[in-house]
Amino acid sequence: MTVLDERVAAPPAVRGPGPGGRRAPRNLHPLAWWAWALALATAASRTTNPLLLLLVLAVLGYVVTARRTEAPWARGFTYYLWVALTVVAIRVVFRCVFATGITPHDHLLLSLPHIPTPAWYAGIEIGGPVSLEATLSAAFDGLRLACLICCIGAANTLANPKRALRVLPGALYELGVAVTVSLSVAPQLVQSVQRVARARRLRAGRTKGVRALRSVVVPVLEDALERSLRLAAAMDSRGYGRSGTASRRSRRLTGALMLLGMCGLCAGVYGLLDGTAPAALGLPAFLAGAVLCVAGLLLGGRRVRRTTYRPDRWRAAEWGVAGCGVAAAVLLFATVGYDATDLNPSLYPLTWPTLPLVPVLALLLAGAAGIVSPPPGRTPEPAGDRRGAGTTRGTGTDRTTPEVST
Repeated sequence: MTVLDERVAAPPAVRGPGPGGRRAPRNLHPLAWWAWALALATAASRTTNPLLLLLVLAVLGYVVTARRTEAPWARGFTYYLWVALTVVAIRVVFRCVFATGITPHDHLLLSLPHIPTPAWYAGIEIGGPVSLEATLSAAFDGLRLACLICCIGAANTLANPKRALRVLPGALYELGVAVTVSLSVAPQLVQSVQRVARARRLRAGRTKGVRALRSVVVPVLEDALERSLRLAAAMDSRGYGRSGTASRRSRRLTGALMLLGMCGLCAGVYGLLDGTAPAALGLPAFLAGAVLCVAGLLLGGRRVRRTTYRPDRWRAAEWGVAGCGVAAAVLLFATVGYDATDLNPSLYPLTWPTLPLVPVLALLLAGAAGIVSPPPGRTPEPAGDRRGAGTTRGTGTDRTTPEVST
């Protein structure tokens, strides 16, 4: 029995509760994780309260730990944390070196050597006194940016980028491929570094520090080049870039609709955010831009013909996960039931930041995505790794949506 016969002979996947009333494992729709992560990033962008930002990181860590799979891209969240920590450190160092805005009421920590600057560089000083208030302000701003980076890292960790490509409209297929390839770079580099490090340990490589950089970087770059060549060959064999039956007039009309739609969306967002803008520049421009973009997507989708294998379905769990993130963002934007100053505490006077109840509950609601979502399904095994072509595994049937491979 071949691998294909084994898939056909396997029993159908059970979509209901499993034994003992537990939910059957399956991989969530990738757009649900992206909606949850972007909504949580929106909520984090509203505050500089370090307690709330640390709670955001705790929520991200819990959900990623509870719902990540065993896929290669699901192992890179730790590296995103290191990048976030580096961002905070760089923000603090820059704030200390370029000392500006020091008031007489600040608590001075130290004084760096002052470097005179020319007259055209007025307003910025290099070196000088470093205050506690300025350092904390830089740390809080850096922590907010770190939360945004970790939100994107959580989406990359939880969502399969290849599955996300299949749900994009046909007009965005080329752009989606480029975005998918760019999003896959970091997980693939993480996988390559881990594989090279494991090989060095097996070969008793004892070199550490800067001397070990060459023995790690060269194999990683070679692996990245091989992946690029395999990707180019696969895209060429699948007819990537084929224009379909669309005429030149149709392509020009699609581009014009998308360009006008994006301009309308930008003008509408500006009108909604700026209270002094004319009324026609807000919601009407936003809706007109959205209509033009949808028309352009529908017209441009005609030139891309794709077959769909086991399309992903949007079920109640997807609504629950996306709703948890959107509810958290709405509660932090509404500022109902708490003081808006609690989201951005002042450092003058220097006091311990308060912890408002409603934002805490909103972030805990976002963390409920780790409970609402089903447990991740088993990662499909390659055909070459099976221990017998004629053996059918009754209990290990893959209930995920496998990737189509050649």
